[in-house]
Amino acid sequence: MNYQYSAQFAQQMDEKDSLSRFRDHFLFPKVNGKDAIYLCGNSLGLQPKSAKDYIARELSNWAEMGVDGHFHGEDAWFFAKQKSKPALSEIIGAHEHEVVAMNNLSVNLHLLMVSFYRPTKDRYKIIVEAGAFPSDQYMLETQAKFHGLDPEEVIVELKPRAGEHTLRTEDIIAEIHSLGDSLALVNMAGLQYYTGQVFDMKAITAAAHKVGAYAGFDLAHAAGNVLLSLHDWDVDFATWCSYKYMNSGPGNVSGVFVHERFAERADMNRFAGWWGHDQEQRFKMEKGFVPMHGADGWQLSNSDILGLAVHQASLDIFQEAGMANLRHKSEQLTAYLAYLIEEISGKSGVLEIITPKNPAERGCQLSLHIHRGGKSVFDEWYKQGIVGDWRNPNVIRLAPTPLYNSFLDVFRFAQILEQSLKKFA
Repeated sequence: MNYQYSAQFAQQMDEKDSLSRFRDHFLFPKVNGKDAIYLCGNSLGLQPKSAKDYIARELSNWAEMGVDGHFHGEDAWFFAKQKSKPALSEIIGAHEHEVVAMNNLSVNLHLLMVSFYRPTKDRYKIIVEAGAFPSDQYMLETQAKFHGLDPEEVIVELKPRAGEHTLRTEDIIAEIHSLGDSLALVNMAGLQYYTGQVFDMKAITAAAHKVGAYAGFDLAHAAGNVLLSLHDWDVDFATWCSYKYMNSGPGNVSGVFVHERFAERADMNRFAGWWGHDQEQRFKMEKGFVPMHGADGWQLSNSDILGLAVHQASLDIFQEAGMANLRHKSEQLTAYLAYLIEEISGKSGVLEIITPKNPAERGCQLSLHIHRGGKSVFDEWYKQGIVGDWRNPNVIRLAPTPLYNSFLDVFRFAQILEQSLKKFA
């Protein structure tokens, strides 16, 4: 596409955008009394206007039925987790019995590690990308210690080649093959939070399986952002949060994927809870854990009904919009942002896009390496109404999210970028 740095072009793109109506489904925060140019969906998605109604319905059920709300009424809480499965299976690329909304992301990572990290004397290594999100780093470190192992001996961190910002797939595959029989698990991000790189999960999974290891992914920045096919890619397990691209509110419910090959594996080690026990036998209140079929068997506790209500408000919007449609717009919107940044910044030396140029290797996030001005650049943009995300030591992350961002948002950011370059050049 021949992009143009003009308000007219941006407006024309918005007029042709079949998803533009979804912008009105969300509430925008204000900066200096005006609607923000919100490019921070990779940190916290905007609130759906419908969220209040979804919560109010559950509050009404609680008020009118009390404990009977668990089994009576159209929205009986006992079956609450079922509502999210159709949308989650489409977003993740899985069967409904392979996904379930539960807990929080770091909790789920630990729970899944109980089942999928079973180190032996010879097979104990874990591969992760260097600079993984701190929760993942701490989780892997403490899991190694839990098994009486030294994290420095267990965890293999993959770093980009000298002078490069992102990992090459061939280097990841080569390391997997090099570790061979000593590799127990590949546990990487699906989309690297700092650089915005999307990893080739299909190829990585195949390589891990070839050497006898499991492959699992943290999809915090991938779920609801890029097209996923976890079942077809043969991924063993994954987990994600719902408050970024899935707009479910700060700290809200996570979700897990467990491939159907483990659906009836009652022999797998896991930390069990009442809600993961066979639904038909649950209220017999007897000893002897019998796991539910599929991912449901990894549940621990009763569902967070109010949290699931907000989650569903956003998931219903996703189903109406369609992930394929969202991804198509995302590629155009992100490409427009990249075009304008490169067109305006040119050889100024102030910033550099470190996210891959290939649309297949990125989602809707662009990470900008700030070479001059540091956080002052970020602060200046915020004063002008840009809500992005600063990450130490010198990266600003911008995420033009297709559900609620417009081409005009991107154009307005470009105008602010052009003004700020004069200050920091």
